Amino acid sequence: MDYSAHFHREIVAFEQVARGAADGADAPLIPSCPGWTMSDLVLHLGGVHRLIARVIRERLTQQPDLTDVTLFDLPEDRTGWPGLTGAPHHGPVPVGLVDWFAEGAARLEALFRSGDPDAAVWTWSAERTAGFWLRMQTIEAALHRWDAEQAAGGPARPIEPDLAADAVAQTFEVMAPARRAWREAPPGAGERFRFRRTDGPGLWTVRFDGDDVRLTTGAADEGAADEGADDASRAVELAGTASDLALFLWRRLPADRLEKVTGDHAVLDRYFTLVPPV
Repeated sequence: MDYSAHFHREIVAFEQVARGAADGADAPLIPSCPGWTMSDLVLHLGGVHRLIARVIRERLTQQPDLTDVTLFDLPEDRTGWPGLTGAPHHGPVPVGLVDWFAEGAARLEALFRSGDPDAAVWTWSAERTAGFWLRMQTIEAALHRWDAEQAAGGPARPIEPDLAADAVAQTFEVMAPARRAWREAPPGAGERFRFRRTDGPGLWTVRFDGDDVRLTTGAADEGAADEGADDASRAVELAGTASDLALFLWRRLPADRLEKVTGDHAVLDRYFTLVPPV
């Protein structure tokens, strides 16, 4: 997958929405990021981009000091900007904030395109490469573009299907184990969740056993489902487009917005206990 092309498309779309909100009116609230306005969202994503650009550019292998504001290349004049802590920030979206975002996003894109994805750098994951950040930030850009479009009055456009399918896989490969560790989630008791894509090939089954998150896909997934057929009391299946499945897993859409949900709804209600939001 050409993540760099997806990243470019999503950050340009995000910038367009943010500039559209810089029209003198109060920054809209972000329903999918409670307690944030558009200004807070722009500052957040722009800060993440600047941080990761520094990590990749300087080949940092240890976590930077996140209290060091020089990491974020903030301009001296931040009149009307959100504070670095606390939200929501009301008032118009400052044009200078959007300019700062665009500059930082372009820097990060240039590093992604020119750099070695296998370069060893710090990440919060077991995969410590620049390529981890390219995949992660492409998915995050798509999610926050969706957030921004929804806040601006929508309708928010779906995530591109192939990227959305990758975001579903990445949730179970990377995000679910990390979220469980960060939030000290309870052990699994064999709960099984099948996610069936309806706009293309894609079938993922994830099972929670103790501290383990076990993912099977495709034909292997079908076999795993057969083996667990006698355990249907701890299973649920969710069907929808790749975009809707990804947005559900990132807690942007409720389950009733998917095309079909079957199985034990008590298990469905437990998903975000097993995989706490961040």
